[in-house]
Amino acid sequence: MSGPREVARGIDALRRGWPVILHDGADHLTLLPIETADADRLAAFAPDGRFDVLLSPERAATLTLTNQRPAADAGSSGAVRVAHVPWLDLDTATALADPAQDLSTPLKGPFRTLDAGNPALSAAALKLARLAGLLPAFFVREGIPHEGTATLRAADVTDYDSPSHLRIASRARLPVEANEGTEIVAFRSAEEAVEHVALVIGAPNGKPPLVRLHSECLTGDVFGSLKCDCGPQLDAALHRIAHEGWGVLLYLRQEGRGIGLVNKLRAYALQDQGFDTVDANLRLGFAIDARDFGVAAKMLELLGQDRVRLLTNNPAKVAGLSAAGIEVVERVAHQIAANPHNEAYLATKRDRTGHVL
Repeated sequence: MSGPREVARGIDALRRGWPVILHDGADHLTLLPIETADADRLAAFAPDGRFDVLLSPERAATLTLTNQRPAADAGSSGAVRVAHVPWLDLDTATALADPAQDLSTPLKGPFRTLDAGNPALSAAALKLARLAGLLPAFFVREGIPHEGTATLRAADVTDYDSPSHLRIASRARLPVEANEGTEIVAFRSAEEAVEHVALVIGAPNGKPPLVRLHSECLTGDVFGSLKCDCGPQLDAALHRIAHEGWGVLLYLRQEGRGIGLVNKLRAYALQDQGFDTVDANLRLGFAIDARDFGVAAKMLELLGQDRVRLLTNNPAKVAGLSAAGIEVVERVAHQIAANPHNEAYLATKRDRTGHVL
């Protein structure tokens, strides 16, 4: 039987360019990620040269496949399957998967789309790509056995984000510039390598803590990127919580709104072509926001906090915590001044993702 650890092995296999088999007991779907494939791996995957391509609905919408399959409507849960044709080779499949050259290189075609088949398997495939930090696009075949290939239950992939196995792994005093009386708490799951952390600032005083959910941003937090407001948000949140005297900053390892560092940088390249942050994510084949705020709720639960004042401009964070059982007694605005490099980005957050700026 498959389980979380097998899913983790499957994620590792995809990153290495190895095929993975998904099943739901009755149906099987064999996947080879397009991003990490090469000619030899594709030949081993499909010795007869026949394969289809599975794409996310967002990417299919970008490729205007929506006129053929209603399932390709951006935002739907259904994947889109592109039927094999003689000109669908590795290079063409890569062009279908990766939007980097969409504007400069017209795609080959025409293409014919098919019913994606078992929706549980296709949805699990797209989730696996996101978990692996890969473009959501696969070479696919049904039930083709590969010796040594990881075999996963679709239901285990669907449940993989559940934070139920998260635990406190370590904690220590960590004086920081904003407040010397700070403790750092590390959280770990037995099934994942990702480690989330919390900074507990000050001491509980009987009131709901001021809490900030901060998603990791290497470019902004570490390198001082001006393309976003993440670095200033992090610094301001630490000082605001310190000023309040008691609160928690959760540092969530969900780079790029959950699509990972590499894909975030791909989105940056698309933004340089004129697409905003929302359209860039959609062209890559991802949801506008793929973060899981249930992880934050579990961290707060482990810290003994079920009522919070939330420092955010994002209503989705309020909804995410509330849905996971954390009572948000107050939303506290978090205002950061714009700069010439992130003005459009902040406007997009306001106009297209519902942020209250």
